[in-house]
Amino acid sequence: MTSEITSRYTAAQSIARQAGALGVEYFNSFDTLTIESKSHQDFVSEADKNVEALIRTAIAAAFPKDAIVGEEEEATTGTSGFTWVIDPIDGTTNFIHGIPQWCVAIAIVQDAQTVVGVIHDPVHDECNHAQRGSGAFCNDKPIRVLQGRPLTNGSLGVGFSGRTRAGGAVITLIDLITKAGGVFWRNGSGALSLAYVAQGKLLGYVEEHMNAWDCLAGQLMIEEAGGRVEAQNADAMIRDGGRVIVATAELFDEIKRLADQSYRS
Repeated sequence: MTSEITSRYTAAQSIARQAGALGVEYFNSFDTLTIESKSHQDFVSEADKNVEALIRTAIAAAFPKDAIVGEEEEATTGTSGFTWVIDPIDGTTNFIHGIPQWCVAIAIVQDAQTVVGVIHDPVHDECNHAQRGSGAFCNDKPIRVLQGRPLTNGSLGVGFSGRTRAGGAVITLIDLITKAGGVFWRNGSGALSLAYVAQGKLLGYVEEHMNAWDCLAGQLMIEEAGGRVEAQNADAMIRDGGRVIVATAELFDEIKRLADQSYRS
């Protein structure tokens, strides 16, 4: 079974790079894109749709028995036991305004567990990737989360979307972070933020609700880079999404306490 995972791991990196190359072509002409609004502050462009189509076609050609779940199109079923979870462009609001903070995210799930994760930032040529049990990498370089840093010595990523309540919880969280001497950071791409945690650029990341295609790849990457992740069932995340808390090993418990205080119902 490991060879089956490894072949998909290799393919996922290649597909993410192909998707990123197409995304950059659209990004270089962002001001001419056809854009639709799905909901409040939630946009989709022709680039999202066409990049996802490229990814789906490539997966279907290489692994026709695999299931596919993506942000823009209906899920397809499979019989192999593998499910690809894809976001063609995470950070669409940045993308359509010419801000170079977006990425292609691909995760592969087997038996309710993410076994492969790829987050490719084509603008900066950073392909972050991990296979369960094999470490995490940016291109060919191993990556690790930060070590020995208190909350007062680094930035904590904080996400927010229109899927959550009208801002009260995230305002509480930011207030608690700043009172603890920390600094909050948001770039508009949850998947890319998770990659930054794995790379050692951020201390952690917290968001009240994320969809599976935004978080599964990054969560695996952070685990493989030595960080801690709030435990979740990948199949449940595909179905419903959920809260995401990730951090360095030293800070996870502290950051989880801040999130628990902020996200009380």
